[in-house]
Order: sequence, then C-alpha cells, then structure tokens
Amino acid sequence: MSKVEQKSRDPGIQSGDLVLLRLPKGDIKSVKVDKNTTVTIGKFGSFHANELIGQPYGLTYEIAEKKLKYLAPQTLEEIEDTDATNELINDGEFVQPLTVDEIQALKRSGVHASDIIKKQIEQHANYSLKTEYSKDKYKKRKEAKYSKVFTTIEPTLYNVCEYWFLKDQNRLRDLRVDSLSQMLNLGNIRQGGKYLAVDDASGMLIAGILERMGGQGRLLTICHTDSPPAYPVLGQMNFPSSITNVLISLNWATAEEDYTSVLPPSDLPQDQVKSERQKHRLNKRKAISDLLSNTREELFAGEFDGLLISSEYDPLSIIERLSPYLAGSASVVVHSPFSQIIVDLQAKLRNIPHFLCPTVTETWLRRYQVLPGRTHPMMAMSGSGGFLVHAIKIYDDPTAEAALMQRRQKPKRPKAETEATTNGLSTEPSPPSEEPKTKSEDVEMTSDNTS
Repeated sequence: MSKVEQKSRDPGIQSGDLVLLRLPKGDIKSVKVDKNTTVTIGKFGSFHANELIGQPYGLTYEIAEKKLKYLAPQTLEEIEDTDATNELINDGEFVQPLTVDEIQALKRSGVHASDIIKKQIEQHANYSLKTEYSKDKYKKRKEAKYSKVFTTIEPTLYNVCEYWFLKDQNRLRDLRVDSLSQMLNLGNIRQGGKYLAVDDASGMLIAGILERMGGQGRLLTICHTDSPPAYPVLGQMNFPSSITNVLISLNWATAEEDYTSVLPPSDLPQDQVKSERQKHRLNKRKAISDLLSNTREELFAGEFDGLLISSEYDPLSIIERLSPYLAGSASVVVHSPFSQIIVDLQAKLRNIPHFLCPTVTETWLRRYQVLPGRTHPMMAMSGSGGFLVHAIKIYDDPTAEAALMQRRQKPKRPKAETEATTNGLSTEPSPPSEEPKTKSEDVEMTSDNTS
C-alpha cells in the first residue's frame, strides 16, 4: 500500500471506530468511540468520547474529573548505578507505613497519583537502600497502580494481531504476528491480485490480506456459515468501504458446481405485485440471488493467484477442493497450531504431481526488554506461533507425466538373452575382425615422347 493511500485510510480517530488503549500495566483494552457518548474504562473512570474524535493516534492522556488531559511524551533517562545492593533489604510488613485504607482515603480526597507515590517513597523504610534500578522499577510499578493514564494505539495489523493474540490466542488458532507476516509473504499478497482464503482465525488472515491489497483486486473467502461470516478482527481494523469492497464470500455448499439454489423465485409479473413492501422484498431477494450467481461464476472461472488456509478442517481436503481454481505458479500456504497436521500434509503433497516443493516452516519469535543496563529476554512469552507449509501449484500436463514415467521404466530384455547372461555367455554378435590396412600410394607415370 502506498504512503498516500495509507494516510487517506487513517485520518485519525473517527466516530464509530473501535480504539485500542494501552493501560499503564501494559494491558490493552478496546473501546467504541461514538459521538456524544461517554467512554468508561473500568476503575480508571470515564470521559467524553468527543475529546478523542479527530485526534491522532499515539497520544497519552490522563483522566481527571471526566476530562482528558494531554501528557507530553516522556524521554528515556539514563540511570547511574551506585554501589548499593539489595541483599540487606528486608521487605517486611512494616516497611510501608501507609495502609490500604489510608491510600484509598487519599484517592477519594482528590490527591494526585504522583503525590501518593511521593508520600509512599518518603515513608518507605528501605527505599534509600535500593539500587537505582530497583528505585526506578518501584516508581514504575506504583505509577501503573495508581495513575489514570492511557495511550491510544494506531490500528495497524501488528497492533491488532498482538491485541487479539494476548486476549484469546485460541480464537486466532495461535496465528501470531510473525506467522501472519510469513503467510502474507509466502502467499505473495499484493495489490491487484486474486486470492482464495479459508479463515477460521476470527478474520485475522482476512484483515492481513485486505490491508496488503489496498482495495484493488479480489478476495474470495470460503466459510461454513449460511450467511456472510462475521470476522470480529475486521471491525478492529476500522477499514473503510474502499478497502473491504474487494471481499466476497461463499459457503462450502454454494461453492459446489452442481449446487441448486433453494431461494424462492424473485421474478413475478407486475400484476401480481400487491404492495411496495412486497416489491422491495423481491428486489432484495433478486439482488442476493444475482450476487450469489456472480460470485459462483467468478470462482469457477478460476485463475486465482493464491490460496491461504487457517482452518480447523483437514487442510488436504480443502486444497483438493479449491486447487482446480488456482492459476499456474499460484502459492498455497497453510497454517496450523499442530505440527503433526502440517507434517502429514507435506508428505501427502509430495505425492501429488502438480504441487511443487512443499516446505514446512516453524516461526519463532522472542521479545526483549531493551533498557540501559537491563536488556534481556522477556520471561513470559508464547512458545509457538504455529506451523506453516508452503507449496507452488503448477499445471498438470498428462503428456509430460506419461513421457517421464516411460523414460523411468527400464526396457525388458528377452528371455534367451537373460539366460545367456546368467550362464556367463553373451548372445551379442562379436564385432567383425578388421583386416590390416596397407598404405597404397598412387604413382602417376609420365612418358616423354622424343622425336
């Protein structure tokens, strides 16, 4: 997607958008921003949604008396370590004199969070014995506990995938952001392409394909529901209609070539139409029937550039069902949270002539905390983002395949020749003996006539 299209697609927070908010503890919460409404964030309080509408993403706010206060971004401060250690610190019950009731009373009286933290630090018995790193960590932990601050997050594919993966990775079938990026890369998703997709990962795969297509091309999804599938992730991306108008869908029944529609007839003579309501209902029914017919024709026309699958059903059956509609050199990418399914699929694809080089990939992602003097891998992270198999579909030429099989077969030797070879004899005629060649010279005789 070009930079101009990306900017026009994301003008900031608009009315009706689903907005992601990063809370002080690192948690991410999704809220609906509608004009002239109130947004509530649990114990943090509430504010008017109009204060966010029209604002860019990435800003930090503090909730104070149902109003938002903009906070300037904080810079990273260098921490100078000292010779202090934590080995002599005993965090007992009486280290912090402030009780929970006293802290709650301070919060009800309207004392700011920074003042509460400052008071806790002043009355902390062992705070001066801590290292500089421990002091900074203590402050951040208290700020996350008492401050009413949040940051709006831009609904990029990375942020949305991370939010849904942390929320419920089972709904995404363990489709982590690194696995999703590998699928889009192996599938060669681009603007103007035609793709088939089977997505049981709440629409995460569909969202990635639509973002890369940028509103140009065609994406046809196959699902198991009668009505158009509900992809909750698409709502989080806040796509305009110019991006989603390339998306069409069929279910497995209507994707059959011998499918017969069960919809009642939509064409009636004009004299039988009794009311405008009936006319509107017939027109709506006709529009649904025409859309279904056009979508089926588009599927059966084939020549799709790729097939991407993240489904709970057997992937081989899906590939066998949809591969006739793929073009030559089309990519087939399958994701599964289980390695055995992917390994079995690779073994079966190797025996099918028109699938080239099926390859298994396991994506691995590790996060690091990057801070001065405190850079290390994160202790809590997901173990796996699933497994991928990628293959390239080629046109099956029966003539070329028959010629290849014929060349591989060894010609059968006659029975007599086989017996002679077994007895140490050879039935092949010996080469004719060659006579010694003599070199002949042609001598030209000349005669002189003398008179």
